[in-house]
Amino acid sequence: MNVTRGFTGRAREHHPGLPPGQYDARDDWPVLSAEVTPDLAPADWTFRIDGLAGRPYTWDWEAAHALPASAYEGDIHCVTGWSKFGVRFGGVSVDAFLDLARPDARATHALARSHTGYTANLPLADLTGGRAWIVWEYDGEPLPAEHGGPARLVVPHLYFWKSVKWVAGITLLDHDEPGFWEGNGYHSRGNPWEEQRYSGD
Repeated sequence: MNVTRGFTGRAREHHPGLPPGQYDARDDWPVLSAEVTPDLAPADWTFRIDGLAGRPYTWDWEAAHALPASAYEGDIHCVTGWSKFGVRFGGVSVDAFLDLARPDARATHALARSHTGYTANLPLADLTGGRAWIVWEYDGEPLPAEHGGPARLVVPHLYFWKSVKWVAGITLLDHDEPGFWEGNGYHSRGNPWEEQRYSGD
């Protein structure tokens, strides 16, 4: 697969919340997926934390909703160049899931996976401390399927390919293991403010 650097064609915008190389998508929310949108009903959705977990745990829709509700309100940034300001996601903090799964002291990284088989790698520190959520609401409404519904991971401080759609689980690891896009030339971490788009950036 070839990775191109085709982030041109728009004038540079100046906004204090806009990372370098990004533009404000305003009311648009582009739909970008590596795979076909699955037909996944809430009743069929599950989420599991395994790997280096003292208590590997699986939640269904009802059990996940029984955890303390949490929300993210802020900005998101896509590696393809768009950013959205003031988005509102509702769900549960990843911390609440991890509290039950009890990560082993050896766990330093995670591989998040989708019900479609898509994966993305993350340092465990990027999922903890109120920095990541499993969400099923957008702007007070159920998260649309094309944007990852019934539930997706949201890691807003990293490029949005890390925010796995149709999230199925997180495997805790003692090493970094590349996910789908990372194995195809994208940056291992993906910090928008440092323009970590591709391997070597």
